[in-house]
Amino acid sequence: MSQTEPRIVIIAPCRNEEKFLPDLIRSLENQTLKPVECIIVDDGSTDKTPELVSEAEKRNSWIRLVRKEDRGKRSVGPGVVETFYYGYEKLRTKDWDYICKLDGDIVLPPNYFKRLIYYFEKDKYLGSASGKLYLKLKSGSLTLERTSDEMVWGCTNFYRRECFEQIGGFVKQTMWDGIAFHRARMAGWRTRSIWDPELKMIEQRIMGSSQKNIIVGRIRWGRGQYFMGTHPLYILAVGFYRLFERPFLIGGICIAVGYFISMLKRAERYDFPGFRKSLHAWQFERLKIGRRLEKIPDPPENLFHEKELA
Repeated sequence: MSQTEPRIVIIAPCRNEEKFLPDLIRSLENQTLKPVECIIVDDGSTDKTPELVSEAEKRNSWIRLVRKEDRGKRSVGPGVVETFYYGYEKLRTKDWDYICKLDGDIVLPPNYFKRLIYYFEKDKYLGSASGKLYLKLKSGSLTLERTSDEMVWGCTNFYRRECFEQIGGFVKQTMWDGIAFHRARMAGWRTRSIWDPELKMIEQRIMGSSQKNIIVGRIRWGRGQYFMGTHPLYILAVGFYRLFERPFLIGGICIAVGYFISMLKRAERYDFPGFRKSLHAWQFERLKIGRRLEKIPDPPENLFHEKELA
């Protein structure tokens, strides 16, 4: 690595990922721009996850296994962020430029980090970004996981250091990734999931299904949306939109159920000055009944595309 190349650090919280972790590690080893440090945090695995990381550690000086005490179960949302920060506190690299929180069931294309940095260098307002995410089906084919172009995928959360520190990092709650990119926008940063063949990420397990099953995951998604402060009109739109993807019909219904159960219980909500007002304005703009509050300078012309390129 030359002295002028950006310094990337990765923290990957993992628990019982022996089925998928070898593919992730292989995709990291094949990167044209490798991280200066990659900490894989074993969150109490009972399978061969730590052994797989130890083998990778022997092959790569920049990979390091950190073991965290077993909490007795998989904990997504706040548990993932807690595990992320357990690894973050053990970073040896102090002068990093970009930080990535990475899931254990993801496969990245070989030029992923180098290509992602290209966009950050072209757009000084870009604070966080990811590629687009595709789910690998049992047939071996890929299907797009739909999301807003402004959303950064939580499975590969990649942040410019200045942006990450300015927003205070991640909140230890479900919907931490959504809160982070909305906070970034409030602070004047652009966030993107980018249409680019070189940034095409593959997810080997349907999003939200790692803890118990996908139904539990979708209800948790709705609870997280309530915690974040999402407006009821927007959650109804989200629930309808998600009816038409796996798990068909029931997934969208469960998101709405999780949200309104939390509302009835008057559950805790995220409280940061101006956040909910900004979030609702952004959501109303998405529903075409309002306009967002923030104005971020436009990116360089033709830098980002609105659909997948051939």
